[in-house]
Amino acid sequence: MRYFVTGATGFVGGQVARLLRQDGHDVIALVRDPRHAGDLVAQGVTLAPGDVAEKSSMRAPMTGVDGVFHVAGWYKIGVRDTRPAQVTNVEGTRNVLELMRELAIPRGVYTSTLAVYSDTHGKLPDETYVFHGRHLSVYDASKWAAHYEVAEPMMRDGLPLTIVQPGLIYGPGDTSAIGHTLRQYLKRKLPVVPARTAFCWGHVEDMAQAHLAAMRVGKPGASYNVGGPVHTLTDALRLAQSITGVRPPAITASPGMMRALASTMSLVQRVFPVPEDFSGEYLRVSAGVTYLGDSSKATRELGFAPRPLAEGLRETLLYEMGQLGMRAPSEAQ
Repeated sequence: MRYFVTGATGFVGGQVARLLRQDGHDVIALVRDPRHAGDLVAQGVTLAPGDVAEKSSMRAPMTGVDGVFHVAGWYKIGVRDTRPAQVTNVEGTRNVLELMRELAIPRGVYTSTLAVYSDTHGKLPDETYVFHGRHLSVYDASKWAAHYEVAEPMMRDGLPLTIVQPGLIYGPGDTSAIGHTLRQYLKRKLPVVPARTAFCWGHVEDMAQAHLAAMRVGKPGASYNVGGPVHTLTDALRLAQSITGVRPPAITASPGMMRALASTMSLVQRVFPVPEDFSGEYLRVSAGVTYLGDSSKATRELGFAPRPLAEGLRETLLYEMGQLGMRAPSEAQ
């Protein structure tokens, strides 16, 4: 089979491309800068220079493929320039899906997120839930718009698209906010941990496998939560200590304290530049928030079976310790 993949130079998209190649499929990867795609070339992936924001750049490489994996997305929290959220997450998704329809591509998988549910307040909503309210971040709002205002209407009109909704994605080499948090923890530079903040923790390879399963057996027009096991960040860091021997921060911040600090920093950053992880938005999405979803539908229909956090976190932390030149304790080896 021949597949077109957006976001293949990213964390999840790179894993999707790698697994497709391992299964013997031809892969065409949309890349903005081929100089940053050496790993893909080494795996036998065909590069197609272009951008999801430029619809015409995708027409030729998408023509005649058997399926599309639209994984590309803008994910930033606490940055000043949020224009790419609309350009990439909303309009880019519209461009990919419109081309999929125009070229009569028979199957597609779109990467949404559990963040479209916003703060679930400890509940695990299924795919029928739709959040209506004020979003906690520009990222959340843009992915909500792409999911409910672009993808779902096109699916109702017959587009053979399946949506997957990962939760927090982690793994070796992660450059996202959680990867940064784990590295700060290892370097003993993490000042405080927000209490009660919880996620569905999904190892990157399990998330990529869920994408492939959605392409193979997912129902066109359906959405699937693929979140992984639920753990608070404080529980995850206690588990990390058992793996690495590194103590997590002794100080935990209550949701009320985090929200108050978020309000203060939102005012401060209007006048002074502040680091992303001290921005009002970053603190707001960390203030006891739970980004959760019920993945039982994916378990039944896709065979989704994410690994336990203890297993995935061990692999991730030992890798990151090696990158930092840290020696793992003997019991973790």
